[in-house]
Amino acid sequence: MSFDHIVVIGMGYVGIPVAALFADVDGITVTGIQRRSTRSGWKIDHINQGKCPIGGDEPGLPELIQRVVKNNKFKVTDDFSVCRNGDVILIDVQTPVESDHEPRFESLKNVCNTIGPHLKDGVLIVIESTVAPGTTENIAKPILEESSGKIAGRDFYLAFSYERVMVGRLLHNLTELPRIIGGIDETSTKLAMELYKKIVNSDLYATDALTAELAKVVENTYRDVNIAFANEVALLCESMGADVYEVRKLVNTLPNDPSNPAANPYRNMHFPGAGVGGHCLPKDPWLLKYGQDNYGSKEFTPEIIIHSRMMNDSMPKHMTELLHQAFSDADLDITDAKICVLGVAFLENSDDTRNTPTLPLYTLLKDQNASVIVHDPFVKEFEGIELTSDLQEGVLDSDALMIVTPHKQYLDIDLAALKNTMRHSIIIDGRNVFDANKCKELGYIYYGVGKGKK
Repeated sequence: MSFDHIVVIGMGYVGIPVAALFADVDGITVTGIQRRSTRSGWKIDHINQGKCPIGGDEPGLPELIQRVVKNNKFKVTDDFSVCRNGDVILIDVQTPVESDHEPRFESLKNVCNTIGPHLKDGVLIVIESTVAPGTTENIAKPILEESSGKIAGRDFYLAFSYERVMVGRLLHNLTELPRIIGGIDETSTKLAMELYKKIVNSDLYATDALTAELAKVVENTYRDVNIAFANEVALLCESMGADVYEVRKLVNTLPNDPSNPAANPYRNMHFPGAGVGGHCLPKDPWLLKYGQDNYGSKEFTPEIIIHSRMMNDSMPKHMTELLHQAFSDADLDITDAKICVLGVAFLENSDDTRNTPTLPLYTLLKDQNASVIVHDPFVKEFEGIELTSDLQEGVLDSDALMIVTPHKQYLDIDLAALKNTMRHSIIIDGRNVFDANKCKELGYIYYGVGKGKK
């Protein structure tokens, strides 16, 4: 099969680097498709000028985009008719989970309906968007067949293969981590394996679409559950007057035992914190449950997974509880107090605000009539939040500082100088950024997640 022309639908944190990597392969040209929406339409002209729309520190990506655009290997359009010439179509659209914990597959469904009339015989379609297990077979395949009048596995081929991307390591993870590839049939899987060999330097694992979908959401749910465990231990340590970070350090001293690999005593307790954000962890447990609810046995309901998700969702509220404790110590009222929150990006040193725990924290504080300003060195605007890139402006005359994102800029803050700019000296540390003893020596009222008072 020829892979001469690849179409990538969705110019986001996955679609952009994937498209650029394939465009850098000899013999392949790539066309990206991005809707001219109010929020994201600007990316079309931006990329076509050789510019990288993804902010923060993303090694190699700006240079790669500039090179493939300059070499006429990569361009972006809003015209879906380019799919007629596509040997491969990769679907990288958003599949959000809303407050009712139900996924919204409208973008995926719309894309499948839209590209159907433009599919040429023999095209390979790969869904890279994270979906609930069962989606490729039960949602995408029927829509593609109906809209195209073609039969999957005969006239076109269909697979699911997920990305293990992380902001700040997009290119590295796409090329160096193992790849899971699951087709709806053997031919679809085989073709997708041949495709990804062109950009992946690690192992490729072939499976079926359902198993690949499960692997994706289970992979992220595993991490979410482990973070929830760390958060629960943090609350326990606060209650008992201990430091969860000291506990974590000691727990993680247990090494692997090469003499008995089956015993595998190794421990890797995760970090607790102010909340869990990002595109995957807050939604993938709900996608896993959705797949079970719709395509699995009605006799089983996952409990640990759901309770863990709720624990992680509760951490912004816990941050406000720590703030109230500190205000009580200072004999202050939160009403009309000025609170400076550090960080709106969910991940340090990035501009990625997807599902940021800062938003629920901000909302909770505003509901309590506090005056709230959020500082972030990478995020320039965020709907619904008063945001500044000037740290001095954010901290000036504030009553409390709350750390949500451990950007590198915050690690070097001069605590003594900072104290002189604040109206009251309160720190609520959600990421273990500051040394508690040093804060207290300087006269701060300090509370941190997992930092029990002694």
